[in-house]
Amino acid sequence: MSRIGSKIIEVPKDVIVNVNAGMVGIKGPKGTLDVPFHGDMSVTQDNGTILVERPSDSRTHRSLHGTTRQLIANGIQGVSEGYSKDLEIRGVGYQANMEGRFLVLKLGFSHDIYFEPPIGVEIKTNRTEVNVSGINKQLVGEVAAKIRSFRKPEPYKGKGIRYKDEYVRSKQGKTVGGGSE
Repeated sequence: MSRIGSKIIEVPKDVIVNVNAGMVGIKGPKGTLDVPFHGDMSVTQDNGTILVERPSDSRTHRSLHGTTRQLIANGIQGVSEGYSKDLEIRGVGYQANMEGRFLVLKLGFSHDIYFEPPIGVEIKTNRTEVNVSGINKQLVGEVAAKIRSFRKPEPYKGKGIRYKDEYVRSKQGKTVGGGSE
């Protein structure tokens, strides 16, 4: 039996959940989300809790069970608390600013990078730190990964964009002298 799938989801008091055929509508203080789920899974709501059950122990049903439960739980947490990812920019002259809706990144290229976040994602910045936040966990993670991909941290000087708590292993680099003649 799936350990994640069999867990009961507790719904906070300020969140409203509507279960329809193939879709769970979640409404909370931060916004609304619609979470689709596979038609074979049965989602039941009772007294502020949600339970996801599978019809059989086949391989596909077992794999869908935990995934469905976690997607619904992530949606509930997203509309009640939200998600955020913090990025930091390291390097001389590297910086980020917001110009209207666009995130403008100066990362040592001959041009600035203009990035427009998708609807539902909010970006805040103060030159060397970027905060990506929203109610959809997947979308927040995708946008943070996209911003990081513009200049990944390099291992010799550590310059680039990294997650706030990310450890980048540094390499030694070339050494001068000591070779045979």
